Amino acid sequence: MIDRLEEILEWGGTKKDIILLIISGISLLLSIFNIDFLPFDNAWIAIILCGMPIILEAIIGLVTAFDIKADVLVSLALIASIYIGEYFAAGEVAFIMQLGGLLEELTVAKAREGIEKLVQLTPTQARIIENDKETMIAAKDVLVGQHLRVLPGETIPVDGLIIEGETSINQSVMTGESMPVDKKAGDEVTSGTVNLYGAFVMAATKLGEDSSIQRMIQLVQDADASKAKIVNLADSWATWIVIIALTASVLTYLVTHEILRSVTILVVFCPCALVLATPTAIMAAIGNATKHSFLVREGDALERLAKVTKITFDKTGTLTYGQPKVIDIIILDHKYDKETIIKYAASIEYNSEHPLGKAIVDSYHGDIMEVSDFKMLIALGVSGMINNQLILAGNQQLLSQYHIDISTIILTQVESYLHQGCTITYIGIDNKLIGYLVLSDTIRKESPSMIKRLKQYKVEPVLLTGDNEYSAKAIGKQLGISTIYAHCLPEDKLNYIDNYQNNNEYVCMIGDGINDAPALKKSYVGIAMGGIGSDIAIDAADIALINDDIKELPHLIGLSQKMMFTIKCNLTFSMTLNFIAIILAMTGILNPVIGALVHNCGSVFVIINSALLLRWREKE
Repeated sequence: MIDRLEEILEWGGTKKDIILLIISGISLLLSIFNIDFLPFDNAWIAIILCGMPIILEAIIGLVTAFDIKADVLVSLALIASIYIGEYFAAGEVAFIMQLGGLLEELTVAKAREGIEKLVQLTPTQARIIENDKETMIAAKDVLVGQHLRVLPGETIPVDGLIIEGETSINQSVMTGESMPVDKKAGDEVTSGTVNLYGAFVMAATKLGEDSSIQRMIQLVQDADASKAKIVNLADSWATWIVIIALTASVLTYLVTHEILRSVTILVVFCPCALVLATPTAIMAAIGNATKHSFLVREGDALERLAKVTKITFDKTGTLTYGQPKVIDIIILDHKYDKETIIKYAASIEYNSEHPLGKAIVDSYHGDIMEVSDFKMLIALGVSGMINNQLILAGNQQLLSQYHIDISTIILTQVESYLHQGCTITYIGIDNKLIGYLVLSDTIRKESPSMIKRLKQYKVEPVLLTGDNEYSAKAIGKQLGISTIYAHCLPEDKLNYIDNYQNNNEYVCMIGDGINDAPALKKSYVGIAMGGIGSDIAIDAADIALINDDIKELPHLIGLSQKMMFTIKCNLTFSMTLNFIAIILAMTGILNPVIGALVHNCGSVFVIINSALLLRWREKE
C-alpha cells in the first residue's frame, strides 16, 4: 500500500512539473511575439516557475555542502539577465534547463529490488515433532537439531537433513533447474525449496540468517549496494564550466567595460544542450528498445550496457526452453515399435504429477489407454496395469526393484546420452525392458545465431548454470560457448561475476530464475527474461525482456553502443557551439537574447540527433 502511494505521489510530482513547463513555454511564446496581457513581461512567468527552483537549489547546494553544479552557472546567468532587463533570455534559459531535468527524471527510473517477494518465500510456520506429537510453531522459533515433518506441497522452512522418508524436491528457487531432485534419508534439503510428493522427517541444521533463502536475500542487498551509478555529465563538469564562464565574463567586462557582453557570455555558457545531450539520447534509445520488447527499468542501464565485455547466461529458460521434451525413443524389444512404446509411456504417466511424466504425455498426440492400479513410486517412477499387463516407467532403481536387469551394452548406450545432459525413462512390460525414452531440455532455435552475432560486437558469452557438467558442456558446444561453469549455486554465480569485474571486466548477466537475482543485481547490467522469469529476477534486473525473444539481444547491445556514439556527438556539438558563441559574445556580435536563441538551435540539434535513435536497427 505504501509503495503504491509513493508511486502515485511520484507521478503526481512529474505531472505537476509537466504542467508548469507548458505554462512557462506559453509565456515565453507570448513574450517573444510581444503579446502583453499582464502589467509585466510574460517571460516573468517562466522565470518564476522554472528559474526560482534552480536558484534555490543552487543556493542550498552551495550553503550546505559547497556543491557546485550546473545550476550555479544557470542561476548567475538568470540573475545577470534580469539585472540588465533581458527577461526573455532569463526565462528561456530556465525553461531549457528544467526541460532537461524533467527528461532526466522520466528516464532514470527507480529499480524495485523485489526483496519483499524473496522474504515472502520464507515459510512462516514449521511442523515440529516432539514426544511423538506434531506441533505448528513459527519457523523463526525452530532450533538446530529439532525434528520437523514436511508434507507434500509444502515449502521447506529451514535447512536440514532428511532422516526419514523419500521425496522429490523442486529446487528451482536455489539452482534455477526446473527438473525435480530425488531425495532420501541422509540428503540435505534447503529452505525455500518445495516438497513435491512424499512426506518426510528432517533435522534442522541451519536457521535464520544462516539459512539458504536468507543468504540469498542478503546477497541481493549487498550486490545492489555495490553497484555504482553514473553521474550526470553536466554536473561532473560544472565546477570547470562555472570557473571558465566567470573568468571569461569578468575579463571581457574589464577589457570592454560592457556589461551586456559579460551577461551574454554567462547566458551562452549555460550548459543547456549539454544537459539535454544524455537524457534525450537515452529516452530515444529506451523507446527503440521498447519496440523490440525490452523494458529498460534503470535509466543508465543502456549507458552501462555499451561498456559490457562479457555476457553471462543462465542456461535453463534462457538459452533453452526450460522444459524437457522426448528427443528420442530407443527400441530394445523389436516386437514393439516407437509409436507403441510412447503410447504405453504416455498412458501410464497420464496421472503422474512429475515434470518428466508430463513431458512424456505432452510428446504423445494419440489416444490414451485406460490404466488400472496406478501407483506413484517416489523417487523411482510409476507403475500400473494396461490390458492386464504390468507397465513400468521410471529410472534404473525402479527396474532393480522389479528384478529387471540392464545389459552392459545398453548401459554404455545410455551413458552416451547422459554425457549429453539427457534424462532417461525406462519402459518395462511384464518385468521385461522393452525400450527407453530420452528426454532433454531443448535449445531455443534462435540461440546459436544470437551468440554468433554477440561475438561480432566483441562481447564474450559465458555459461553459468546450476545444471550438471555434462549437460552444460553439451549445450555450450552446440551454441559455440567455450567458457562454461556448471553446478552453480547463487553464491557461485555471484563469485564468478565478482571475479570478472574485479579484473576490470564489465559483465552483463542474463537469467530468469529466483536463483539468478543476486547475480542480476551484482552484474554491471542485469537482464531478466520477463515472460517466463520470476518477479524477483525481473525486480533485480536493470532490463527485462518482455517476450523472452533472445534473438533481439544483439540489437540491444548494438543500440547501446550507437546511443553512446550519439551522446558523444551531442556533447561535442554542444561544447563546440558554446565556445563559438562565447567568442561571438566577447566581440559583441551576440546579445543575451540572440545568445539564448543560439542555445535553442543547439538544443534542437541535440534533440533531433537523439530522435534518430528511435528508428535505428541493427545491421544483420
